[in-house]
Amino acid sequence: MTQGKQESTATPHRSKTGSAQSAKSTLNLRQLAEHLRLSQTTVSLVLNNSPAGRSIPQRTRDRVFEAARKFHYRPNYFARSLRNSRSMSVGVIVPDLSDGYFPVVMSAIEKRLLKAHYFYVTASHYRRPELVEEYSRRLMERAVDGLLLLDTPAQIQVPAPAVAVSSHNPAPGVTNVVLDHDLAARLALTHLKKLGHERIAFMQGAQGITDAKYRWKSILSMAKEMGIAVRPELSVQLEETRQTPEAGYHVMKELLKRTREFTAVFCFNDISALGAMRAIMDAGLRVPDDISVVGFDDIIAAAYCKPSLTTVKQPLQEMGARAAQVLLDRIANPSQEWPAEIVMEPELVVRESTGPVRRHALADQNGHPIAGGAKRGA
Repeated sequence: MTQGKQESTATPHRSKTGSAQSAKSTLNLRQLAEHLRLSQTTVSLVLNNSPAGRSIPQRTRDRVFEAARKFHYRPNYFARSLRNSRSMSVGVIVPDLSDGYFPVVMSAIEKRLLKAHYFYVTASHYRRPELVEEYSRRLMERAVDGLLLLDTPAQIQVPAPAVAVSSHNPAPGVTNVVLDHDLAARLALTHLKKLGHERIAFMQGAQGITDAKYRWKSILSMAKEMGIAVRPELSVQLEETRQTPEAGYHVMKELLKRTREFTAVFCFNDISALGAMRAIMDAGLRVPDDISVVGFDDIIAAAYCKPSLTTVKQPLQEMGARAAQVLLDRIANPSQEWPAEIVMEPELVVRESTGPVRRHALADQNGHPIAGGAKRGA
């Protein structure tokens, strides 16, 4: 998928002054300036929306834009890139754009790049290592000024600035924008503990997802610190790297077949949490009366499902915007040193899918109540 400004010039028919132009000729910046009887600098400042051009009278600016529209003028980005030693383009490498996480991050990236008049190319590698390597090479062959890597763990080493989001990329020169997973785990577990939940099920991400092992490590660390048992019999792992509600549905369905001796589940992400809630309800249980559910990410659908989903919110828009801006800054200031890691803070969004433990909330695999459930409000 490609988006951004196209590189082209235009063919005018006849100038405003009446001089004929060949249908095969192209209108360049000098000719447009001559037509308007303005300097090339003035026309360039207006067309590029440069801060220095804001002092130019609005009447003059309107004339420039009117002439540019009339002759379908487009700036010659190839010539500009030769002058500036930049292509004014970047590459964005992602696993895929089908789930709720990446479109939110990408929307912020797009806005920031477009505002900076940058062209961008997006390539999906579907978590295939050979495609990660191939696409990074192809993008560099096209002289992009830098790379943005979303959940792309390969140690890409390229002769250009690179910024990674949720990738934990150890390659030299890569700036990583990551979430504080320790804080994220603490927020979710503190919430469940205050509601009286002691037997909590945990859903790990698939092995191919970069964030999965970091998130799981933080959950284990924070649970131990808080005195919360992470029981192997109550821990499940997603098998598919592609994020769909179906993946969460299947692992929760299998868990409920084995045991119902838990009162809450902390899911890997919101997508899997949606599937988990459906499996719980299909088993004749209620959310949150019988089992509370916590997600992760705070995708758009989290607030509109029924019940609405309590979740650990990643600042996805902020992470995307920050990554794009850091990349632009690194391109503009190649000699400046940049930190290897920029840590973003999560927050807990409490909605309808979590509630206090009820008396006799625990049940065995046959659905029979187990003594010892906490009272509501405990």
